[in-house]
Amino acid sequence: MFNLSAPRALTFLVSLVLIGLAVASLYMRIPTIGPTVVKFRTWFFIAAYAMLALGIVTKSL
Repeated sequence: MFNLSAPRALTFLVSLVLIGLAVASLYMRIPTIGPTVVKFRTWFFIAAYAMLALGIVTKSL
């Protein structure tokens, strides 16, 4: 049904950075973009998961 493939390295790294920012905002203050990350933390988690899922389903991402 689905033709799954491993995500590209860039897709994986961007997803990892989004998750890292969201988790880091739980335990420490992030100086530059901290308020934005804290305000939209849940969306950072959702965006990271969605990006990784799309990277697995599509070949071009």
